[in-house]
Amino acid sequence: MTNIYNEIIQSKVESQKLLAILLDPDKVVWENLAVLISKINQSPATHIFIGGSLVTTNILDELIVQIKQNCDLPIVLFPGNPSQISDKANAILFLSLISGRNPDYLIEHQVNAVPILKQTDLEVISTGYILIESGNETAVERVSKTKPLDRNDIDYVIQTAQAGEMLGNKLIYLEAGSGAKQAVPLEMIKKVAQNIEIPLVVGGGIVNLQGIQKAYHAGADLVVIGTAFENDINFFD
Repeated sequence: MTNIYNEIIQSKVESQKLLAILLDPDKVVWENLAVLISKINQSPATHIFIGGSLVTTNILDELIVQIKQNCDLPIVLFPGNPSQISDKANAILFLSLISGRNPDYLIEHQVNAVPILKQTDLEVISTGYILIESGNETAVERVSKTKPLDRNDIDYVIQTAQAGEMLGNKLIYLEAGSGAKQAVPLEMIKKVAQNIEIPLVVGGGIVNLQGIQKAYHAGADLVVIGTAFENDINFFD
Protein backbone atom coordinates (compact mmCIF):
# COMPACT_ATOMS: atom_id res chain seq x y z
CA MET A 1 0.00 0.00 0.00
CA THR A 2 1.27 3.44 -0.91
CA ASN A 3 2.56 5.43 2.03
CA ILE A 4 1.12 8.82 1.21
CA TYR A 5 2.68 10.61 4.17
CA ASN A 6 6.18 9.43 3.25
CA GLU A 7 5.60 10.77 -0.26
CA ILE A 8 4.57 14.15 1.19
CA ILE A 9 7.72 14.19 3.33
CA GLN A 10 9.87 13.25 0.33
CA SER A 11 8.30 16.02 -1.74
CA LYS A 12 9.07 18.52 1.04
CA VAL A 13 12.71 17.36 1.16
CA GLU A 14 12.97 17.75 -2.61
CA SER A 15 11.09 21.11 -2.60
CA GLN A 16 8.39 19.68 -4.85
CA LYS A 17 5.10 21.46 -4.20
CA LEU A 18 1.87 19.49 -3.95
CA LEU A 19 -1.72 20.38 -4.86
CA ALA A 20 -4.95 18.82 -3.62
CA ILE A 21 -8.38 19.34 -5.14
CA LEU A 22 -11.04 19.18 -2.42
CA LEU A 23 -14.38 17.68 -3.42
CA ASP A 24 -17.44 18.06 -1.21
CA PRO A 25 -19.74 15.06 -1.88
CA ASP A 26 -22.79 17.28 -1.32
CA LYS A 27 -21.72 19.56 -4.16
CA VAL A 28 -20.71 16.95 -6.74
CA VAL A 29 -23.17 16.81 -9.64
CA TRP A 30 -23.30 13.12 -10.46
CA GLU A 31 -24.23 13.68 -14.11
CA ASN A 32 -21.09 15.81 -14.58
CA LEU A 33 -18.73 13.45 -12.74
CA ALA A 34 -16.98 12.19 -15.88
CA VAL A 35 -16.17 15.75 -16.94
CA LEU A 36 -15.06 16.63 -13.40
CA ILE A 37 -12.64 13.69 -13.29
CA SER A 38 -11.33 14.55 -16.73
CA LYS A 39 -10.60 18.11 -15.58
CA ILE A 40 -8.81 16.79 -12.49
CA ASN A 41 -6.70 14.49 -14.69
CA GLN A 42 -5.71 17.48 -16.83
CA SER A 43 -4.85 19.62 -13.80
CA PRO A 44 -1.53 19.76 -11.88
CA ALA A 45 -3.23 18.14 -8.85
CA THR A 46 -1.24 15.52 -6.94
CA HIS A 47 -4.01 14.48 -4.51
CA ILE A 48 -7.78 14.44 -4.21
CA PHE A 49 -9.26 15.35 -0.83
CA ILE A 50 -12.89 14.36 -0.18
CA GLY A 51 -15.09 15.67 2.62
CA GLY A 52 -16.73 18.72 4.10
CA SER A 53 -17.79 20.35 7.34
CA LEU A 54 -21.24 18.77 7.08
CA VAL A 55 -21.87 16.08 4.45
CA THR A 56 -25.49 14.88 4.16
CA THR A 57 -25.32 12.61 1.10
CA ASN A 58 -24.60 8.89 1.34
CA ILE A 59 -22.72 8.58 -1.96
CA LEU A 60 -19.22 8.73 -0.48
CA ASP A 61 -18.22 5.12 -1.22
CA GLU A 62 -19.68 5.18 -4.71
CA LEU A 63 -18.08 8.54 -5.48
CA ILE A 64 -14.62 7.30 -4.49
CA VAL A 65 -15.04 4.09 -6.50
CA GLN A 66 -16.03 6.08 -9.60
CA ILE A 67 -13.07 8.44 -9.22
CA LYS A 68 -10.62 5.57 -8.70
CA GLN A 69 -11.80 3.86 -11.87
CA ASN A 70 -10.88 6.90 -13.92
CA CYS A 71 -8.10 8.64 -11.97
CA ASP A 72 -4.81 7.45 -10.46
CA LEU A 73 -4.38 10.20 -7.87
CA PRO A 74 -4.39 9.17 -4.19
CA ILE A 75 -7.70 9.88 -2.47
CA VAL A 76 -7.48 11.30 1.04
CA LEU A 77 -10.49 11.73 3.31
CA PHE A 78 -10.94 15.19 4.82
CA PRO A 79 -13.76 14.43 7.25
CA GLY A 80 -15.90 16.78 9.29
CA ASN A 81 -17.00 13.87 11.52
CA PRO A 82 -16.77 10.06 11.74
CA SER A 83 -19.73 9.56 9.38
CA GLN A 84 -17.46 10.65 6.51
CA ILE A 85 -15.11 7.66 6.73
CA SER A 86 -14.88 5.32 3.74
CA ASP A 87 -12.63 2.29 3.36
CA LYS A 88 -12.56 2.96 -0.39
CA ALA A 89 -10.10 5.87 0.05
CA ASN A 90 -6.33 5.58 0.41
CA ALA A 91 -5.80 7.70 3.52
CA ILE A 92 -7.50 9.97 6.02
CA LEU A 93 -6.45 13.27 7.55
CA PHE A 94 -7.06 12.53 11.24
CA LEU A 95 -7.94 16.10 12.09
CA SER A 96 -7.78 17.75 15.49
CA LEU A 97 -9.08 21.33 15.49
CA ILE A 98 -6.30 22.69 17.68
CA SER A 99 -7.26 26.33 17.07
CA GLY A 100 -10.57 25.76 18.89
CA ARG A 101 -11.52 24.63 22.37
CA ASN A 102 -14.54 22.50 21.52
CA PRO A 103 -13.70 19.03 22.91
CA ASP A 104 -15.81 17.34 20.23
CA TYR A 105 -13.40 18.50 17.54
CA LEU A 106 -10.27 18.21 19.67
CA ILE A 107 -10.74 14.56 20.70
CA GLU A 108 -14.37 13.27 20.89
CA HIS A 109 -14.93 12.72 17.13
CA GLN A 110 -11.49 11.11 16.94
CA VAL A 111 -12.33 8.64 19.73
CA ASN A 112 -15.61 7.76 18.02
CA ALA A 113 -13.80 7.25 14.71
CA VAL A 114 -11.37 4.66 16.07
CA PRO A 115 -13.66 1.58 15.89
CA ILE A 116 -14.47 2.46 12.27
CA LEU A 117 -10.85 3.10 11.30
CA LYS A 118 -9.70 -0.15 12.91
CA GLN A 119 -11.84 -2.02 10.39
CA THR A 120 -10.15 -0.36 7.40
CA ASP A 121 -6.71 -0.27 5.82
CA LEU A 122 -6.74 3.52 5.60
CA GLU A 123 -3.44 5.28 6.20
CA VAL A 124 -4.12 7.58 9.17
CA ILE A 125 -2.31 10.94 9.00
CA SER A 126 -2.50 12.93 12.23
CA THR A 127 -3.18 16.57 11.31
CA GLY A 128 -3.22 19.69 13.47
CA TYR A 129 -6.05 21.77 11.98
CA ILE A 130 -5.88 25.53 12.55
CA LEU A 131 -8.73 27.80 11.50
CA ILE A 132 -7.67 31.35 10.58
CA GLU A 133 -9.95 34.41 10.55
CA SER A 134 -10.96 35.12 6.95
CA GLY A 135 -13.41 38.02 6.94
CA ASN A 136 -16.62 35.99 7.08
CA GLU A 137 -18.11 33.12 9.06
CA THR A 138 -17.17 29.89 7.29
CA ALA A 139 -18.83 26.47 7.45
CA VAL A 140 -16.02 25.12 9.66
CA GLU A 141 -16.58 27.88 12.21
CA ARG A 142 -20.34 27.41 12.15
CA VAL A 143 -20.34 23.61 12.44
CA SER A 144 -17.48 23.31 14.95
CA LYS A 145 -18.79 26.20 17.08
CA THR A 146 -15.26 27.53 17.44
CA LYS A 147 -13.73 30.90 16.66
CA PRO A 148 -10.83 31.18 14.20
CA LEU A 149 -7.50 32.57 15.31
CA ASP A 150 -6.79 36.27 14.74
CA ARG A 151 -5.17 36.67 11.31
CA ASN A 152 -2.98 39.45 12.74
CA ASP A 153 -1.67 37.48 15.73
CA ILE A 154 0.97 35.49 13.87
CA ASP A 155 2.95 34.65 17.01
CA TYR A 156 -0.03 32.84 18.56
CA VAL A 157 -0.65 30.92 15.34
CA ILE A 158 3.02 29.86 15.33
CA GLN A 159 2.70 28.69 18.96
CA THR A 160 -0.43 26.73 18.08
CA ALA A 161 1.30 25.06 15.12
CA GLN A 162 4.33 24.23 17.27
CA ALA A 163 2.07 22.79 19.98
CA GLY A 164 0.47 20.57 17.34
CA GLU A 165 3.90 19.42 16.20
CA MET A 166 4.98 18.72 19.80
CA LEU A 167 1.78 16.71 20.33
CA GLY A 168 2.85 14.47 17.46
CA ASN A 169 0.84 15.80 14.53
CA LYS A 170 2.38 14.83 11.18
CA LEU A 171 0.91 17.79 9.27
CA ILE A 172 -0.14 21.32 10.15
CA TYR A 173 -3.10 22.61 8.14
CA LEU A 174 -3.75 26.38 8.06
CA GLU A 175 -7.37 26.81 6.96
CA ALA A 176 -9.16 30.03 6.07
CA GLY A 177 -12.35 28.02 5.45
CA SER A 178 -14.52 27.10 2.50
CA GLY A 179 -15.55 30.20 0.55
CA ALA A 180 -13.38 32.46 2.71
CA LYS A 181 -13.22 36.14 1.75
CA GLN A 182 -9.51 36.27 2.55
CA ALA A 183 -6.88 33.56 2.24
CA VAL A 184 -4.38 32.77 4.99
CA PRO A 185 -1.94 35.74 5.10
CA LEU A 186 1.30 35.05 3.22
CA GLU A 187 3.40 36.36 6.10
CA MET A 188 1.68 33.88 8.41
CA ILE A 189 2.39 31.00 6.02
CA LYS A 190 6.02 32.09 5.84
CA LYS A 191 6.52 32.39 9.60
CA VAL A 192 4.74 29.12 10.43
CA ALA A 193 6.73 27.26 7.74
CA GLN A 194 9.96 28.64 9.20
CA ASN A 195 9.07 27.49 12.71
CA ILE A 196 7.92 23.89 12.20
CA GLU A 197 9.69 20.86 10.73
CA ILE A 198 6.63 18.95 9.51
CA PRO A 199 4.85 19.68 6.18
CA LEU A 200 2.51 22.67 6.01
CA VAL A 201 -0.87 22.46 4.25
CA VAL A 202 -2.72 25.68 3.34
CA GLY A 203 -6.28 26.06 2.08
CA GLY A 204 -9.28 28.37 1.90
CA GLY A 205 -9.84 31.63 0.05
CA ILE A 206 -7.38 30.96 -2.78
CA VAL A 207 -9.21 32.02 -5.93
CA ASN A 208 -6.64 31.90 -8.75
CA LEU A 209 -3.41 30.29 -9.91
CA GLN A 210 -1.39 33.27 -8.67
CA GLY A 211 -2.76 32.64 -5.18
CA ILE A 212 -1.49 29.07 -5.32
CA GLN A 213 1.96 30.19 -6.42
CA LYS A 214 2.12 32.87 -3.72
CA ALA A 215 1.25 30.29 -1.04
CA TYR A 216 3.98 27.98 -2.36
CA HIS A 217 6.50 30.82 -2.39
CA ALA A 218 5.58 31.73 1.20
CA GLY A 219 6.29 28.18 2.37
CA ALA A 220 3.22 25.97 1.86
CA ASP A 221 4.16 22.40 1.00
CA LEU A 222 0.65 21.44 -0.12
CA VAL A 223 -2.11 23.81 -1.25
CA VAL A 224 -5.79 22.83 -1.24
CA ILE A 225 -8.25 24.21 -3.80
CA GLY A 226 -11.95 23.62 -3.19
CA THR A 227 -14.54 26.34 -3.78
CA ALA A 228 -12.64 27.94 -6.69
CA PHE A 229 -12.66 24.64 -8.58
CA GLU A 230 -16.29 23.94 -7.60
CA ASN A 231 -17.31 27.30 -9.02
CA ASP A 232 -15.20 27.00 -12.18
CA ILE A 233 -14.44 23.54 -13.52
CA ASN A 234 -12.05 25.21 -16.00
CA PHE A 235 -10.01 26.75 -13.15
CA PHE A 236 -6.77 25.07 -14.29
CA ASP A 237 -7.24 25.48 -18.07
